Amino acid sequence: MHADVLRAINVQINSEFSAWYQYLAMAAFCEREKFTGAARWLKSQSAEEYQHGMKLFDFVNARNGAVELTRIEQPTREFESFGEVFEAALRQEEAVTGQINALQHCTTMFYHPVPAHFAEELAATMPKGHEWVVHFTNSGSEAIDLAMVMARTYTGHLDLLALRTAYHGPTSAAQSLTGIAAFRHPGMPGNVAFVAEPNQYRGVFGPGVQPYLDDIEHVIATATTGKVAGIFVESVQGYGGIIEMPPGYMSGAAERVRAAGGLYIADEVQSGFGRTGEHMWGFEADGVVPDIVVMAKGIGNGFPLGAVVARKAIGDVMAGKFMFHTYGANPTSCAAGRAVLQVIREEKTQANAKTVGGALLARLKDLQQKHKAIGDVRGRGLMLAIEMVKDRKTKEPDADVTAAVFEHCREQGLILSKSGPNRSVLRMVPPMCLAMADVDQVADGLDKAFSSLA
Repeated sequence: MHADVLRAINVQINSEFSAWYQYLAMAAFCEREKFTGAARWLKSQSAEEYQHGMKLFDFVNARNGAVELTRIEQPTREFESFGEVFEAALRQEEAVTGQINALQHCTTMFYHPVPAHFAEELAATMPKGHEWVVHFTNSGSEAIDLAMVMARTYTGHLDLLALRTAYHGPTSAAQSLTGIAAFRHPGMPGNVAFVAEPNQYRGVFGPGVQPYLDDIEHVIATATTGKVAGIFVESVQGYGGIIEMPPGYMSGAAERVRAAGGLYIADEVQSGFGRTGEHMWGFEADGVVPDIVVMAKGIGNGFPLGAVVARKAIGDVMAGKFMFHTYGANPTSCAAGRAVLQVIREEKTQANAKTVGGALLARLKDLQQKHKAIGDVRGRGLMLAIEMVKDRKTKEPDADVTAAVFEHCREQGLILSKSGPNRSVLRMVPPMCLAMADVDQVADGLDKAFSSLA
């Protein structure tokens, strides 16, 4: 370890331990003055600073560096007021942050506490009883690419499966998993076979699950070597037109792919982080435990960030070769990601998605009864869709009506998305802070848009 780096880390270790001690003193004062809520927060801050210091302590020791601890000054124990406590806390944070800035992040090859803590918090949202590892990327497409590499490296197989109306990203590798022609460009890599999507409205096998599971077995037997690296499944297809995987499909797909030596990879880029309302992750609706989970978009609430969460055994195989993204674990983006998780917990956005999304879905179904152009209304939570048809019996897609409604809504300030392989679906994935008061505005705006076509 370079001497300058070691010196800076030692300063930070001592700064973290000093902050730990200072926060304990503040917490003691607040306890005595009956500011119990503040005391709890200060004790949690104290514990966090201690953890930061110990992680750096262990980091240095693991690299045979010399940890140099200095004497901790006795902290102030008496304060004039509650406000003075928090002025002192602010000064403490400014001091610690100033030292952290001396260890400015430049690459994920070096340890930084913020991505490390965020990784722990993300792993804690995964199904219990399994060990998980986390690798951060800059985007969902990078995360998909990495998941492909992981699956092929771990299994030793090359062939992958994807759904025909899937969308997994614009990079060449992610495009190879994308089944919608409008998103595919020449020159994509191969070794991807497509299976029928279990679309309960217009799927090739009609409603039900078993025929679509049988199709997976058929494709494995006829379009691969018989052994596969894995299958990529969006728990709820986004650009495919908000196609929800029906009960039994995800677990059944995982069973059949694993029998062929492959992994189940859940793409939660659009459906994750509580958007579907019932669960934190879309795959939880079917009780399946994925081998790899891919996430992005909502993870940073606008910050460029993605992640791959995988079973530890899969991550261990990847350790044999060098793999990193220079800015994939950018501390600023990861701090935003931690804040997103905190907001999801504290503001109960998942429950809000369920309640508000359910109310909006009911209003959309009312519109379906009123406007013949609406063939299907579907979705869960705040991931909803309206599919337009020329005739409800034939289900012939109507891209023209979709485009007209889209433009009319845009003029009203309602931002929707045209999606689906036929561009005949209005896709709605609004901010998860959407309130009940907004439901009427959205439904009324759509009603006006459809009525204008008459």
